[in-house]
Amino acid sequence: ERLKKEGKLLTKAQREARARAEATLKLLQAQGVEVPSKDSVPKKKPVYGDKRKKKPNAQTPEETSEVTSPTSETPEPVAMEMAAETAAAEPEVKPDAAVDDWEAIASDEEKELKKVHIEVKEENAAPQPTGSEEDEEDDDEEEDDEDEEEDDEEEEESEEEKEPTAATATAGQGKRKESEDESSESDDDDGRTKEERLYDRAKRRIEKRRAENMKNIDLDTLRAPVVCVLGHVDTGKTKILDKLRHTHVQDGEAGGITQQIGATNVPKETIEEQTKMVKNFDREIKIPGMLIIDTPGHESFSNLRNRGSSLCDIAILVVDIMHGLEPQTLESINLLKEKKCPFIVALNKIDRLYDWKKSPDTDVVTTLKKQKKNTKDEFDERAKAVIVEFAQQGLNAALFYENKDPRTFVSLVPTSAHSGDGMGNLIALLIELTQTMLARRLAHCDELRAQVMEVKALPGMGTTIDVILINGRLREGETIIVPGVEGPIITQIRGLLLPPPLKELRVKNQYEKHKEVSTSQGVKILGKDLEKALAGLPLLVAHRDDEIPVLR
Repeated sequence: ERLKKEGKLLTKAQREARARAEATLKLLQAQGVEVPSKDSVPKKKPVYGDKRKKKPNAQTPEETSEVTSPTSETPEPVAMEMAAETAAAEPEVKPDAAVDDWEAIASDEEKELKKVHIEVKEENAAPQPTGSEEDEEDDDEEEDDEDEEEDDEEEEESEEEKEPTAATATAGQGKRKESEDESSESDDDDGRTKEERLYDRAKRRIEKRRAENMKNIDLDTLRAPVVCVLGHVDTGKTKILDKLRHTHVQDGEAGGITQQIGATNVPKETIEEQTKMVKNFDREIKIPGMLIIDTPGHESFSNLRNRGSSLCDIAILVVDIMHGLEPQTLESINLLKEKKCPFIVALNKIDRLYDWKKSPDTDVVTTLKKQKKNTKDEFDERAKAVIVEFAQQGLNAALFYENKDPRTFVSLVPTSAHSGDGMGNLIALLIELTQTMLARRLAHCDELRAQVMEVKALPGMGTTIDVILINGRLREGETIIVPGVEGPIITQIRGLLLPPPLKELRVKNQYEKHKEVSTSQGVKILGKDLEKALAGLPLLVAHRDDEIPVLR
């Protein structure tokens, strides 16, 4: 009866069937998926769901090739391909007709038609005995495990091997059987569900990638250091940055008080220009620039200060020379001690000393020598008072030009953000310390490290997040996982916006759109569902769908 049926199909519906089935067959065979199991086992939800998940994977083989998963050993791709095809025929064979009949009738041409026939039968949804269903499910799990590894190779080879001969097919079948038995045994031993296996595999893959990235650290190319500016309210933190950038951010702030975190990218050229008047500073600048984070000094913004200082490689603690250490200065010192973050002190507002003669274009040491005796005495007295206050906090401090050992003594740099005195020295010292003491920390690494700083709505853009990207890179279209108020938010990067160099991330600018952003940048990320994102926590990237549950 069955053969008769087949005969009818071959003559009548052959052309339509072939057209309809060829496309799906190609796709399924490329994955090594059994054709029958797709529709005949609709009751088994996990298998059905997983089949659908695998399809996008096959369509984008580049992704799968990025990270091959360490799973059970498989036979070489050729055997695998044949096995997949014979497996497609196998379940149909068992219940009704003997294998001999099939082989006797089928010539090479008919083999192809047989595949078509199977596909059509599936569309008619012919019932099958339960024994073969279980078999298929085992097969499916097997293939799922294996096809991720073999995906790329199979895609190339599947076209050449559309019509394997009967002899090679049976040999492949034998191999397939053995591997099936072995791995089904191992499945029983594990006693884990399929989801758990996928979870473990993704976890292993992430750990392996992390280990590889840590191994490939490049000490010759340094990334830009993240510099954090801390200090009491009204000591002149934003003003120092304004002087650096030649901007007027502070004038535009409510009451001249910073109320949110800002990040500025300072390019190498600016650094060179600002430090040209400094004596004895002729070392080449290895870092590509600096990322400076401006934090609020106000008492009520301690969480923002905490957030800013958790990222930085080195900090500038701004102290008003007229007032010494104030409450938020002490809080900032404790933050830095807690996080073991190196810092230098900017003794700001030296232009307030009586009869100060400014000269922003010379080295600050020379400027100090030029002052009248009473001005010089007042400076020494106030500087000593600040050093004593640092000693009370358990810190050794010294003026930077008298500091022989920067590892044990904190350097004090006299500056004036108002007149510009000492700004070059401050930057020169920053660069010197980052390139000598922090070289290992600034080594280029591909392991992603990024933190959400602010969540805010922009007119015309929706809710965006400001992210400080320290290591690694972000690309448009990647899936990111951001901590949110009601649990992790999973979304795609719709756009990466960078402010122009020397412009604040928080001030409204003409942002530049980028497809990819790499190390040490303040980035604005556009995406949907970011309204409930939480600031101050890390951001993660999932390279493949199965990594999402692990990263959550």
